[in-house]
Amino acid sequence: MPRPKRKEWMQGSAAFPKTQGPVRPWPEVFAASRVTTLIATWFGVGFLPIAPGTWGSLCAIPFAHAIFSSCGVWGLGSFALAVTVIGVHAAGETVRLRGISDPPEVVVDEVAGQSIALLPVYALVPPEATLVRIGAVLSAFVVFRVLDVWKPGPIGALERLPGGWGVMADDVLGGAFAGALIGAALLLTR
Repeated sequence: MPRPKRKEWMQGSAAFPKTQGPVRPWPEVFAASRVTTLIATWFGVGFLPIAPGTWGSLCAIPFAHAIFSSCGVWGLGSFALAVTVIGVHAAGETVRLRGISDPPEVVVDEVAGQSIALLPVYALVPPEATLVRIGAVLSAFVVFRVLDVWKPGPIGALERLPGGWGVMADDVLGGAFAGALIGAALLLTR
């Protein structure tokens, strides 16, 4: 059996995402659906060079902090839910228009997952424990990114869901796992 060509062999990885037909250039995708593409790329953050998913996760942190500061834990939970629901549609539409199953520039999934991972930090660490909160936020970021890149077990399996569901579901579950790990660590160190 002949060995597949490099592009076929690597297809589905971040370097060579799976295509769903002809790949449309980003200007055409923006022209066809400006608002959903802006949301899917988290207002252009996904176009930052090198590791757009990391940029998306980093961008979620100040959003989460601002929302928690003004609306509390319930506000942060509502934000995570809203980003997830809206992200399924925005990512799905962008995937359809772009012609790639999970373009690396689509980072709304990282924003949702990172927001979920941060929920236990803001729920369990009192505001006056600034250093503990900073450490817990950094830990939530690192654990979420490791799970998002590694995609163990059911997290990776969710990528096979169609359209926006496949883009969003693995990061939402990764965020839930990261949040559970960070929450457990915080409870054990009390």
